[in-house]
Amino acid sequence: MAPQTGIKTPDIPAPEAFNDPAMAVARLQDLYQAAVTFLTENFMTALTDGQPDTRMRAFYPEIRLTTTSYAKTDSRLSFGHVAEPGIYATTVTRPDLFASYLEQQIGLLIASHGVPVIIGASDTVMPVHFAVANVPSVTVPQEGSMDFNLRDAFDVPDLSTTHDAIVNGEGFTYPDGARPLAPFTAQRIDYSLARLAHYTATAAEHFQNHVMFTNYQFYVEEFEAYARHVLADPDSGYTSFVSTGNVEIAKADAPIPVPAKMPQMPTYHLKRADGGGITLVNIGVGPSNAKTATDHIAVLRPHAWLMVGHCAGLRNSQRLGDFVLAHAYLREDHVLDDDLPIWVPIPALAEIQIALETAVADVTELQGYELKRIMRTGTVATIDNRNWELREQAGPVQRLSQSRAIALDMESATIAANGFRFRVPYGTLLCVSDKPLHGELKLPGMASDFYKTQVAAHLMIGIRAMERLREMPLERIHSRKLRSFEETAFL
Repeated sequence: MAPQTGIKTPDIPAPEAFNDPAMAVARLQDLYQAAVTFLTENFMTALTDGQPDTRMRAFYPEIRLTTTSYAKTDSRLSFGHVAEPGIYATTVTRPDLFASYLEQQIGLLIASHGVPVIIGASDTVMPVHFAVANVPSVTVPQEGSMDFNLRDAFDVPDLSTTHDAIVNGEGFTYPDGARPLAPFTAQRIDYSLARLAHYTATAAEHFQNHVMFTNYQFYVEEFEAYARHVLADPDSGYTSFVSTGNVEIAKADAPIPVPAKMPQMPTYHLKRADGGGITLVNIGVGPSNAKTATDHIAVLRPHAWLMVGHCAGLRNSQRLGDFVLAHAYLREDHVLDDDLPIWVPIPALAEIQIALETAVADVTELQGYELKRIMRTGTVATIDNRNWELREQAGPVQRLSQSRAIALDMESATIAANGFRFRVPYGTLLCVSDKPLHGELKLPGMASDFYKTQVAAHLMIGIRAMERLREMPLERIHSRKLRSFEETAFL
């Protein structure tokens, strides 16, 4: 075959200024769809006809802002503005999925600085894998299974544009010097959307703005029962329930088939029309799973996430089934040490703490001093060794005592630390399932009837807290505590 001659790209409009956020998002959608259609059609042709004689290339759309003024912005807001004059940009993917978010953030930007945004094609190429990801009938064959080398005709994912340099505060700028408007590049988002589909077996479209993580199947069963209860109430505001495999029901008594194979992190969504529902992710056990889940869910920009799971109680005064509200974290999970140094404090967020404590009081009907009978507030230690009890006791027990820890688990500090890193409001409410330092190990038959009844109450507390947070203004829940010296304008 003849050698390739040049590069072919889709016909798209020139960059244009917009003062209307809705029109800006509509243009982003047009540009994105043109790129996806171009790559998909040419890729399908290549599968049947062989390698094209021209390289096929398309680019992600971008949002660009140029401001020359130091005009004072509303200092109460932690988002919606840039800190100083300059050129700012962000590449965009799936503007259909992020339409409400983009329109909101663009609108705040225009209002804060009084200048339009420029919408056009970026210089970042779109990998063919991500272009065809949402076409069920098309998959990219493995390298070597086609008659030609895919890289010779199409662009593939590039780790140099798939990173966390922005959220990690590493001074990232785009190749032309523009500073970032948003916390993630388009390729980083596309990468996580693909990972989410793999790990959770549900589409990104179903994820809600309030996410709960758990480490036991008991909570999933209670969550489905609650979902069916509220779907039977036409005034609840909830519209449907989505189970693993994208099975969606809108009626309380509709059947949900059991999947033949469960994903690594079964995920369930109790949906509202505005995305303000609740997503529950059973991440299983361990800090690696906790990091994996939050790394990818973060690109959806949820308004809050909570850990609602089991822990080891470390105090003799605790009982099985008692609650632990974390207000500090001892991080010995080690999975985030390179991204967020261990010396970085992870503060408790007042809005989340109040929502959780109020929810505990509402569900248990205990108030004030009486609430201390079943709940303690204090430091939660997260460790990466599930069998820490088998180690020589002086070291770990002494550290736990010195930290004033009241509970230990394998996920909570990781989820909180990644919430801090990704600027997602976070919190932790755990339930004591064993007391290894006091002879109550997690063995068959050790859980008391009291503990068993706490699963339903525990989940309901998490739901009530999320519903309380849902009613909170966006500018209040997205605390300035989570923002650093130089921040992106977008949440």
